[in-house]
Amino acid sequence: MIRDDAEALRTAAALAEEFRPGASGRDARRELPRAELDRLTATGLLAVTVPAAHGGADVSAATLAEVFRLLASADASLAQIPQSHFAYVNVLRQQGSPEQQAFFFAEVLAGRRFGNAQSEAGTKHLQDIRTRLVRGEDGSYLLTGVKNYSTGALFADWIPVLARADDDLLHVAYVPADAPGLTVTDDWDGMGQRTTASGTVELADVAVPAAHVVPHHLTFTGPQLHGALAQLLHTAIDAGIAAGALAEAAEFVRTRSRPWFESGYDTAAEDPLLIQRFGELDLRRRAADALLATAARAVDAARADLDDDSAAEASIAVAAAKAYAGSAALEIADALFEVSGTRAALDSLNLHRHWRDARTHTLHDPARWKIQHLGRYALNGTRPPRHGLL
Repeated sequence: MIRDDAEALRTAAALAEEFRPGASGRDARRELPRAELDRLTATGLLAVTVPAAHGGADVSAATLAEVFRLLASADASLAQIPQSHFAYVNVLRQQGSPEQQAFFFAEVLAGRRFGNAQSEAGTKHLQDIRTRLVRGEDGSYLLTGVKNYSTGALFADWIPVLARADDDLLHVAYVPADAPGLTVTDDWDGMGQRTTASGTVELADVAVPAAHVVPHHLTFTGPQLHGALAQLLHTAIDAGIAAGALAEAAEFVRTRSRPWFESGYDTAAEDPLLIQRFGELDLRRRAADALLATAARAVDAARADLDDDSAAEASIAVAAAKAYAGSAALEIADALFEVSGTRAALDSLNLHRHWRDARTHTLHDPARWKIQHLGRYALNGTRPPRHGLL
């Protein structure tokens, strides 16, 4: 059990150092991090957002964001796996009944992991959810559909499934990973985030008791932080990728790069042009970290006093941080090769994993729409929509 924010941060920092040495090899071999995820789970870190009334540490959003940033700086794939776990713990916090909270929070405290079965491929758009919950005469449900990009499902004890009921409203059904009719296929073949096992979940008349179904649609009827918290963790992953790429670039230049012959210096690390470029890149990293921290504080402030205005401020702050961190991760991961030289392009070194991870992860949702909402808010005071992605 982790008891407070300070312990959560110490634990995350220690795990990051533990996971870092094997990250490149896991990516190169597409070796799923089962042992590492079990190690992470065993520390109690996945239970840190359980409310204090239920025995959890109930850490701040600022702490949780830093936990994700630290883990992603070491292994971006491993950091992404529990992102949905925390998002669906938050769903229970917001809309779970007292009985549902008591049951599922106890599961989380006991080390059970939540996965993710949310997105669907081939539909009109992201919110065109076609998976259905059909209610039977006894009040229970049958769940049918196909989900894609299901990060965490392969490693999960419970798989939260986003579905529409007969009234077409959104619900989340928490389904045991071994439920009859549920199949998880490890068919993710993305160029980056290769070991997230973000594959396919198929549901064929899966029986779900009413006690395991949460009315997620109610989340969006008033001020909410569901989207802000989920996007904050994505932002932290991008910031972590930026930090990891910059650290590896610096280590490579210090230890392996040759100086350009015109510089007049004995080592690449003394080249004033390289020093200038590293300063520019570090400025980008620091700005991404600062925006992440500002966004996390805005989420915490809104939690303490939630209304339309505070929710909007939190969503806008997270949108700004996400848009910036994504571009910073891409620039730094690309510049790694610019500053390191030809040898850095060797496939055997696998330095390209940082760019592949950044390019893949930043495709989750378009930064251009975050910029749109920033502009509308700055110019006209228009609050962002309550669709769960801001």
